[in-house]
Amino acid sequence: MNEFVAIILICMNAVAADDCDEQTAADMMSTVVDNELGCAIGWQDVIARSPLGKEVGTSAYVRTICRRQPPPKK
Repeated sequence: MNEFVAIILICMNAVAADDCDEQTAADMMSTVVDNELGCAIGWQDVIARSPLGKEVGTSAYVRTICRRQPPPKK
């Protein structure tokens, strides 16, 4: 079974949601999750540890991207 990577982006409010990506994010973290549902939940504690965690909800917002991780090559 393939794992997924949850890419958690913190973007400043000045960046439009459609433009929030790895290049425009003020901070970016990632974590491996077992399934697509894992991309949508459980990232709150990751954000809380971020230097920009206190900015979320005031001058920044969170966007999560879910990508399938390719299986390891044999």
